[in-house]
Amino acid sequence: MQVGIVGKPNVGKSTFFGAATMAPVEIANYPFTTIEPNKGVAYVRKPCPCGDLGVKCTPNNSVCVNGTRMAPIELLDVAGLVPDAWEGKGLGNKFLDDLRQADAFINVVDASGTTDLEGNTVAQGGCDPAEDVLFLRREIDLWMREIIKNGLTKIARQAKMQGSKQEAVLQERLTGLNVTEGQIKDALRHVELPQDPAQWDDERLLALCTRIREASKPMIIAMNKADIAPPGNLDRLRAMGDGAVATLAETELALKKAAAAGLIDYVPGDPGFTVREGVALSEGQRKALDYMAEKMGGHGGTGVQACLEDCAFKLLDLIAVYPVEDESKYTDHFGRVLPDCILLPRGSTARDLAYKVHTELGDKFIRAVNARTKRTVGADYVLLDGDVIKIVANR
Repeated sequence: MQVGIVGKPNVGKSTFFGAATMAPVEIANYPFTTIEPNKGVAYVRKPCPCGDLGVKCTPNNSVCVNGTRMAPIELLDVAGLVPDAWEGKGLGNKFLDDLRQADAFINVVDASGTTDLEGNTVAQGGCDPAEDVLFLRREIDLWMREIIKNGLTKIARQAKMQGSKQEAVLQERLTGLNVTEGQIKDALRHVELPQDPAQWDDERLLALCTRIREASKPMIIAMNKADIAPPGNLDRLRAMGDGAVATLAETELALKKAAAAGLIDYVPGDPGFTVREGVALSEGQRKALDYMAEKMGGHGGTGVQACLEDCAFKLLDLIAVYPVEDESKYTDHFGRVLPDCILLPRGSTARDLAYKVHTELGDKFIRAVNARTKRTVGADYVLLDGDVIKIVANR
């Protein structure tokens, strides 16, 4: 799963990315700090089956902390989006092309209203963060529309000659954007287009792209800089229709660095932290930690972990599944116990899991075994959250 960290310049996207992944990134208080996309891995929490099964796990692609499995997700931090990016302004074309394969977006917004649409710092209240959300949605919709329109005349002629359906034409144009045929068909049920693609007008195409974007690139709002944001701004963002989480990305990053330095004990997602016994803090460090503790208390934590998990489990409705080779010992061929935690969309089948593990495993699928019940299941078995599954395939 890949999640794009998006938003206008200078709102804290790279800080959020760095706080979530602890990957080194350039962070500065000016627009277009990020030029090339940053890729990193963050983790979301799920109960590990090791407790239920009474075994000690030896994770491979993830981490188990006191019975909580930290499942990996890929984050992509891209250049900031400015008005008319869909026409190529700023780094618009690059920004949008970098996001083609994203399954969802975390829209980082400066909830304090101190950053204008170009990414320049303004006085508090100088910008309405709700406008940032509308602006980003529209830019992505217009980008999708231009992709559909590019070369549409030629494709329309071919479609007319071959009798192609509308969804086939759209699928061809949106290849590479991780858009499914089902999402296109659903959009067409809500937005009626003429049968002849040559007659598709900009207004209806834009409405169609809005539907496709909502289904294929769902967004959650990270209301960043929430510690200095007027409450009214947070209320407006929560009313935007996307999920919204108050975040303190700078605080999360500072706490993780302090924990790594041995100054504090902090678990991402916890509502607070504790200073380690015997640690001598400078006056500046103590004041900074006191300030962070106060602001975290007002929001129940920094919100970074909550935002990641809301994106994975509420927005994308993912479940965690654990593939194994020995259903009695719950091990892989190296003898590792419950080695991998794989995130899949709810409703995925045993065959879907096989393809996720390896293409050849999916192609040669015979059956699967539910390691919890020891029952054989077929390719169409619908996986449950926390399932431990053995895949049997032809060699």
